[in-house]
Amino acid sequence: MIKQELERVISEAVRRAQDADDLPAVAVPETTLERPQRPEHGDYASSLALRLARSARMSPLEIAGIIAKHTEVEEAVASVDVAPPGFVNFRLAPSWLAAQVDAVLQAGERFGDVSLGKGESLQVEYVSANPVGPIHVGNGRGLALGDTLANVLAAAGYKVQREYLVNDAGTQTETFAGTLYARYQQLFGREVEIPAGGYPGEYMIHLAERLKEEKGDSLLAPPGEPYAPELHDLGVARMMDVIKDDLTMVGVHYDRWFSERSLYADGTYEKAMAHLRAGGFVTEREGAVWLSASELGDEKDNVLVRSTGAPTYFASDVAYHYDKLIVRGFQRVINVWGADHQGHVPRMKAAVAALGVEPERLTIIVYQLVTLKRGTEVVRLSKRAGEIVTLREVVEEVGADAVRFFFVSRAADSHMDFDLELAKRQSAENPVYYVQYAHARIAGILLHAKERISSFDDGDVSLLTHESELALVRKMLQLPELVEGVALSLEPHQLPYYAMDLATAFHDFYEKCRVVSDDEALSKARLKLVAAAKLVLARALGLIGVSAPERM
Repeated sequence: MIKQELERVISEAVRRAQDADDLPAVAVPETTLERPQRPEHGDYASSLALRLARSARMSPLEIAGIIAKHTEVEEAVASVDVAPPGFVNFRLAPSWLAAQVDAVLQAGERFGDVSLGKGESLQVEYVSANPVGPIHVGNGRGLALGDTLANVLAAAGYKVQREYLVNDAGTQTETFAGTLYARYQQLFGREVEIPAGGYPGEYMIHLAERLKEEKGDSLLAPPGEPYAPELHDLGVARMMDVIKDDLTMVGVHYDRWFSERSLYADGTYEKAMAHLRAGGFVTEREGAVWLSASELGDEKDNVLVRSTGAPTYFASDVAYHYDKLIVRGFQRVINVWGADHQGHVPRMKAAVAALGVEPERLTIIVYQLVTLKRGTEVVRLSKRAGEIVTLREVVEEVGADAVRFFFVSRAADSHMDFDLELAKRQSAENPVYYVQYAHARIAGILLHAKERISSFDDGDVSLLTHESELALVRKMLQLPELVEGVALSLEPHQLPYYAMDLATAFHDFYEKCRVVSDDEALSKARLKLVAAAKLVLARALGLIGVSAPERM
């Protein structure tokens, strides 16, 4: 990336200035470049002089001038300027910018990839909704954020595993199975009520009907007796089939579906507890087993095993992270959790520390709630009350592309309003439509150009000199920087905004520059630019998990 090259140039300029005694031999902060908000200030700006001023006992403007004097300009740079109060600004050369069109086309679908991760193993776990009902619209935000993050991290050079934790153990699935058994019995004429706290949604009736079709009355126990374990397992399995179908609808595919039960079946849970005991982080009081989390930064200790002997949800999670970070040895783990798990974050961090793992190896992203709207009207949803607005319903109404684009377009820690009417609108007001239309428009240009120009492989990109052409190239070149930035910040909401900016840059170019004209040489050059823009726009959409249509 040119940004990294210029950061190296700045660092070397400072070193040369210190060797020449133009700058004192003080410690130099990390050299980073920013993009100025105003284009007249250049393509990149360094504020290093401002950060050196105190230790160097010199004015920032003076330091900036010295850095600029010692800067050895790259071929890519047209000028290096100093601006108050102490910035060093770089302007890229138009000829170099134009040449990058060929570089983009040569990189092809790999354009945007960076080597930040260097093959480091990393796991992203997201959605992991309990298998007690279909995926609802609230889960949709987690799947869009998690899947986009996984895409970006893979593009940034990490070895990424996508994982879904199947919570097939515990009280929630027992309540689910109790509800399912009640519905199953009702199909055979038994007058039974669903259990207290059960799931009254209509989907439970459909699930019971499916079991009846598959198993007949073989799952019926004598009246008043509990359901057979087989019913629990079949119900969870069939519910997971529904969940997998829902996720497939939005293009989400996992590398592993991890069973919570397996933690107990293969001894992982016991090994994790033994690990905690060996570290001296387990105490017993009031008949229960506790993690001494208060010694590790949490506000209070937390129960691992209840007085009944049953492990808590927290204990299961500790064992799961023991498996992730120690048994499987992921160098980093990223969990994408809903807002209802906010209070679970500090205790999980404490547990990881108790396991002897550096807490920074675990990152937990908590996303806020979604308010579903139809214009100004709020659409209510309540999974436990049975008034479910499922992800499938939303996808069927507005499409998977709109769902993913909209859910990624807000920072995870911000509450989100999802307007169904806007998501369906086929106009520039709808951001996903606006971006996809730009891609389809480019595809149409390239298709019709074939009628006059059979090939533009020999196009001379040095003919691209118009400001809107170069502005489009500048915007395309931001994608690798964005991939690196999102991989570091774990903030994928920047991608939809980049895609919209790139679409705007293309539309501006198209309005000001005729692509195919009587000037065949210029036409070929511009067709190369258009093809490169199509490629980059498709890559940006692909990272979000959104399709790039050829026509609309």
